[in-house]
Amino acid sequence: MVQIILVLIVAYLLGSIPSGLIIGKVFYKTDIREHGSGNLGGTNTFRTLGVKAGLAVTVADILKGTLAASLPVLVGLDDVNPLLAGVFAVIGHTYPVFAGFRGGKAVATSGGVLLFCAPLMFLTIFVVFFASLYITKYVSLSSMLAGICAVIYAAIDGDIPLLIAVTLLASFVIYRHRANIKRIMNKTEPKIKWL
Repeated sequence: MVQIILVLIVAYLLGSIPSGLIIGKVFYKTDIREHGSGNLGGTNTFRTLGVKAGLAVTVADILKGTLAASLPVLVGLDDVNPLLAGVFAVIGHTYPVFAGFRGGKAVATSGGVLLFCAPLMFLTIFVVFFASLYITKYVSLSSMLAGICAVIYAAIDGDIPLLIAVTLLASFVIYRHRANIKRIMNKTEPKIKWL
């Protein structure tokens, strides 16, 4: 039981590593929380610091989820589903203890969890995300569509633990984008210019 708790705490702490804050301050002398949406995720980094920084933060956030999900396997805890550790990493990313509990919107880190737990699903939603992004130019809409696609994929696959975890993650992503939904409806949501 102690091992399980420790793994979940470490997963949360991994998720809490504020990639956007670190990259912004170390390489650009900028706190991205003071710019754009104030969000620590990849999208605000793209808008605030550019494509290179945005890609670096997105990749780092994905890897946080992948590493956290792999923890139960790495330490030999067969009775802990990697998805559970992944969910704790997503909570850490969204409410990071290292950044005043002001984090990102859970998209990249959720993707990282799926990269470890369901790589074919990850590939599918990756394609859906970029297809939507190419057509609409909305990162927020593309993120939510990818989440919905993941739920549909899991439902068809019939893996109940995966369906539960993905439904939680997708719901969390959509909840975190509620302000974006309003802006999309009002046609005030910013569109990307790099794709």
